[in-house]
Amino acid sequence: MQRAQEAEVRSVTSELRIAICDDWEQCALSSADWGELQQLADVQFLSTPFQSAEDAIRRLADFDAICLMRERTPFPKAVMDQLPRLKRLLFTGERNAAVDIAYARHLGIEVTGTSSGPNKASTAEHTWALILAATRRIVPAMQAAQQGQWRPTDDGRYPLPDVLEGDRIGIIGLGAIGSRVARIAQGFGMEVVAWSQNLTDQQASSLGVRRVEKNELIATSKVISLHLVLSDRTRGVIGQTEYSLMRRDALLVNTSRSGLIDQEGLIPALDSGRPSHAALDVFDQEPIAENHPLLRHPCVTHTPHLGYVAAPVMETFYRQLAHDLTVWSRQWLDSNANSGDYRPSSSASGVTPNAIRKRDTML
Repeated sequence: MQRAQEAEVRSVTSELRIAICDDWEQCALSSADWGELQQLADVQFLSTPFQSAEDAIRRLADFDAICLMRERTPFPKAVMDQLPRLKRLLFTGERNAAVDIAYARHLGIEVTGTSSGPNKASTAEHTWALILAATRRIVPAMQAAQQGQWRPTDDGRYPLPDVLEGDRIGIIGLGAIGSRVARIAQGFGMEVVAWSQNLTDQQASSLGVRRVEKNELIATSKVISLHLVLSDRTRGVIGQTEYSLMRRDALLVNTSRSGLIDQEGLIPALDSGRPSHAALDVFDQEPIAENHPLLRHPCVTHTPHLGYVAAPVMETFYRQLAHDLTVWSRQWLDSNANSGDYRPSSSASGVTPNAIRKRDTML
C-alpha cells in the first residue's frame, strides 16, 4: 500500500515522462510515428541494456509509463516497488514471463501488451536460417574466406557440409511456430516427427507429421528443434539424459527459451559428441557475456535472440505502443487537468491483463 500511496502523491505532474526501453536495434523511432505522443509527453528511447535491477531502478525512477521489448528486461516485484511514479507498463507481444503482472495490478499499475504481428513466421524462418547455417557450415566458410582460405579444411572441428533431404527432423512442440518449421522441413524432403506432453496422434497427422514418444524423437532425429513455452512442466526438457541419447550427427536447435535445455551441461555434451552441433538463439543470460564459452565453441552456431526481430514485427510492436500511449497520455492529462479522476482507456489497442493468453505449452 505504501507504494500505491506514493504513486498517488507523485502522480500530479505537469509533464508525463515515458521510457521506451530495450531499443537495442535503435529502430523504435523509425518504426512508428511518435510525433503526436511527443507533443503530449517527454518520450525517452533507451537503447542500452540495464546492467542490474539497481541500474533499471535508477534509470527508470522518474518515468510515468515504461515500455518493454518482449522479455529483455526482467521486471519483478523488487523493481516495481522502487518505481512509485509508474502508472502504466507496456510490453510487446501477448505474454511476458519477465513481468509479474498480478503484482503490478495490485500496485494499481495498468499493464498491457501488443499483438505479435508476423512474429511466429519470423521465428520459424530464423529457426531454418540456423538449421541451414549449421548444416551447410556457412559460418566457417565465411570465416575461412575472410582469412584468405577459399574453403575451411575438414580437420574434425569443421566437418564437411551435410544434406537434410531424406533424414528426420524431430520437433518438440507442434504449435504455431513448430508447425511452420514442420512445413518447411517437408519442403526439404525430410521426415517430420513431433512430441509434446499434450500432442495427440490426430493433431500431428493433420499436419502430415507423425507423433512419437520423446525418447524416440531424441534418439532418432538428425535435427531436434524446440518450440515450447517455458513453464514448470517444460523447464529442462532437454538435459543430460537426453543429450546422451542423441545421434552423433544430431543438431540441437533452440529458438524458444534457454531454460528448455540444460545450457551449462551443453558444452560437455558437445565435447562428448552428443549432439554434434547446437544452433542457439536464446541464452540463460541476455545479453550473453562476451567471454561465455558457448560463443567460441566450434560446434555452436549462435545468434543474439533474433528470432522475432524483423522489420514488420518491430513496426507492429512500436506502432501499437505509440498509438496506445498517445490515447493514454491524452486521457490522463485531460483527467488530471479536470478532476484527477483517471480511468483506464477503453480505446487503446493493447492486450489487457485479463486478455493476455494463458501459457499454452507449444509455440
